[in-house]
Amino acid sequence: MKRKCPNPSRSQGHEQTSKILQKTLFTMDPFSIVLSAVVILFLAYIFTNRNKHDYKNFPPGPKPLPIIGNVHMINMTRPHKTFLELSKMYGKIFSFQLGMEKIVLLCGYDTIKDALINRADEFSDRPSPPVIAKLQKEYGIVMANGENWKVMRRFTISTLRDFGMGKKTIENKIIEEAECLTQAFKSYGGKPFNHMTVLNAAVANIIVSILLNHRFEYDDPTLLQLMSLINDNIKLFGKPMVMLYNIFPSVMDRLPGVHKIIFKNIRQMQSFIRATFTKQKQELDVNNQRNLIDAFLAKQQEGKPESTLYYHNDNLIVLLSDLFAAGMETTTTTLRWGLLLMIKHPDIQNKVQNEIEKVIGSAQPQIEHRKQMPYTEAVINEIQRFGDIIPGNAPHATSQDVTFRGYFIPKGTTVFPLLTSVLKDPAYFEKPEEFYPEHFLTSEGHLKKNEAFIPFSIGKRSCAGENMAKMELFLFFTTLLQNFTIQLPPGAKLDLSPATGSINPPQPYEICAIPRS
Repeated sequence: MKRKCPNPSRSQGHEQTSKILQKTLFTMDPFSIVLSAVVILFLAYIFTNRNKHDYKNFPPGPKPLPIIGNVHMINMTRPHKTFLELSKMYGKIFSFQLGMEKIVLLCGYDTIKDALINRADEFSDRPSPPVIAKLQKEYGIVMANGENWKVMRRFTISTLRDFGMGKKTIENKIIEEAECLTQAFKSYGGKPFNHMTVLNAAVANIIVSILLNHRFEYDDPTLLQLMSLINDNIKLFGKPMVMLYNIFPSVMDRLPGVHKIIFKNIRQMQSFIRATFTKQKQELDVNNQRNLIDAFLAKQQEGKPESTLYYHNDNLIVLLSDLFAAGMETTTTTLRWGLLLMIKHPDIQNKVQNEIEKVIGSAQPQIEHRKQMPYTEAVINEIQRFGDIIPGNAPHATSQDVTFRGYFIPKGTTVFPLLTSVLKDPAYFEKPEEFYPEHFLTSEGHLKKNEAFIPFSIGKRSCAGENMAKMELFLFFTTLLQNFTIQLPPGAKLDLSPATGSINPPQPYEICAIPRS
């Protein structure tokens, strides 16, 4: 009987074919390179879809093209705009195909609340985008899954609390930093300046105080470099090339592009973090833990199974990167929107300053003043809502097969609960496209809660540092408006269109901070 040769598995065949084609790519003329890329993508399409089921009751969506899916339809710099338009055609739950991957979009507060609160466990996973997974895998807290995520989130929340989050200790640090920021603004003597760096540094110092028990001067080269690495990546993550990398990583890895800069920046950040905790490990006193790094290193030395499984250096590196970026960028961006909107609406700026004078006077703003200042609170809330800092939200993934509102969503499907569809939901906000603090005020001028106000998202994946961010926003914002009237430089034009990036920052702009007597 003739012996049959064993057949390689489909995945092995796919891998071997890809390697051969990719190796050949750089020895060909331009036409052959393009042809090879098409062949690679075609093979990827065949092998990816060969075993896919034709799921019944999958959310509707636009018909995809072979290989590229619906990428040709998307607004590459404002993808959420595309999704909002599609929701008008396909409803609050619909699908979209990026390359060969089907994703699901959720729109509107009621839909997103149903998924992230009522069905929290089923929608609590994160996908693993290749541009992130390449160097960070599923470590840390933001993109982690399973037990690793649960352990890291518990540790993070408890340690942030231990080192002052939500307490007087962190409030005092924010107050001191707000005073330093005020002095920095005063140093310009009312003349035009770009406030982004000093504002960024002030906010960064709050999370740095918890992570490192340290404070940087605003011109410190180390702090400037760390901020630059994070700010650059925030911008680069919003580039079309990153979306292409996530769709076709095996091909894009062989080509130049912004993904190479992202990887370089991440490696530099990780090198700094590794050097920092290596030094702290030599000085560690488990009975006198000075910061979050010490607390993590102490967990390593407990000798429990958990110490080896979860409290390892790779988790620490990514966790610190996650916390530093999250603790700095979104709060800074919100404050930048706040100052810009106060310039746009000087009448609102004046009302806030009047309330500050009435409640605080010349004293230092403190958190206890917040409950007496409904108008200022409403303005800060509206800044967050209108600024729409993370319009697409961080992606979720289904942890199991889910039947949700009549649709079947398989396990592992990437799901985007669009925050922009909530913060600008006309069912909950009277003037969703306008800056209107009255969204959060009763007719008598009292602060009004709005359940659709979820700038930090909701559910098990909501922002772990929400309480600290709220303290920072109130104390920095009130301190600045207590001391300055914010204006544009003479002749400058106001631009409220957001810049590009993975978040929604305002365009770069200069201000004049006019001291108030």
